[in-house]
Amino acid sequence: MTSSVYVAGVGMIPFVKPGANAPYPVMGAEATRLALADAGVGYEMIQQAYAGYVYGDSTCGQRALYQVGMTGIPIINVNNNCSTGSTALFMARQAIESGALDCVLALGFEQMKPGALGAVFTDRPSAFDEFDAAADKLVDAQGVPLALRYFGGAGLSHMKKYGTPLTSFAKVRAKASRHAKNNPLALFRKEVSADDVMNDQVIWPGVMTRLMACPPTCGGAAAVLVSEKFASQHGLRKDVRIAAQAMTTDTPSTFKAGDMMQVVGFDMTRAAANKVYEAAGIGPDDLDVVELHDCFAHNELITYEALGLCPDGGAECFIDDGNNTYGGKTVTNPSGGLLSKGHPLGATGLAQCYELTHQLRGSAEARQVDGARRALQHNLGLGGACVVTLYERA
Repeated sequence: MTSSVYVAGVGMIPFVKPGANAPYPVMGAEATRLALADAGVGYEMIQQAYAGYVYGDSTCGQRALYQVGMTGIPIINVNNNCSTGSTALFMARQAIESGALDCVLALGFEQMKPGALGAVFTDRPSAFDEFDAAADKLVDAQGVPLALRYFGGAGLSHMKKYGTPLTSFAKVRAKASRHAKNNPLALFRKEVSADDVMNDQVIWPGVMTRLMACPPTCGGAAAVLVSEKFASQHGLRKDVRIAAQAMTTDTPSTFKAGDMMQVVGFDMTRAAANKVYEAAGIGPDDLDVVELHDCFAHNELITYEALGLCPDGGAECFIDDGNNTYGGKTVTNPSGGLLSKGHPLGATGLAQCYELTHQLRGSAEARQVDGARRALQHNLGLGGACVVTLYERA
């Protein structure tokens, strides 16, 4: 037995810089309470919870949710790198769609430290050993932190293949700031121009300036998913439905292609998107709004092509023609994306869900995409996993 899955409620707290945040249990509990209130359900109605975070000890999910209630339900902790929040959402959706459960919580939170990401455990093999080796082979960027080398290297690959200018990445970042100025929950709300981005601190000559990278961020977000039967029984809203969802992991092409775009998940993204399009019987031209994983401006640009929003090699024109913003073909990251909204790893996927749910409800206020009926969410975790989710206004 399968059931339609609806987003009954969403919650998100303002994203902030490390040091300006409340402790993770407070952030997680607050996001949960907001989602419960939005759904109109009490915590006692939640049958199971998936709690996502990357930087934390075991059972941090219990630590956060016990602040909301101690009802004895299963609480499953999820860690899938930057796709953690969407992985929690994926598992919650599966539990309902299978008919096993009717009301499930997906929660994501992160308490991050300032500075570049790095390994926590240094006394054992890293999950990124093969990715590091690929980056060492393909990219000559001594002294550049690994995450920057991965995604900057992917952008550099695109530049070499298609002649993409550095200014294209600057335009992506400027667009993010224009969108984020209308998002009261975003970390960075100051509008910047493409020239501002180009003239910012250079962190990889010819490849990246500081503003092209997302900042370390703290925050939390949550969603309550319900079955159609449960929603009808309890008078809950059924205006936003998860129409299709897919998760993919790496294939041999990640390392065999000899291309940094593949190393950072281009093929994972394309495979997940194609599965979603096929399941829903639509194509990328049918999308109204997209929240995608712009951890770096470079990844947003290559993801346009991986999702099929434009042809391979067509991202520069897609940007220059304004097709990634209001008035164009597909509004991307109306929230400001990771570049401006911030990227608390465990919360990111659920913050995307929050934004797209409001877009389809028509309650996104100054960020509203007119007439939005279909919304796509793309959340990528290097190392790796990619989750693509299609929402429809029911």
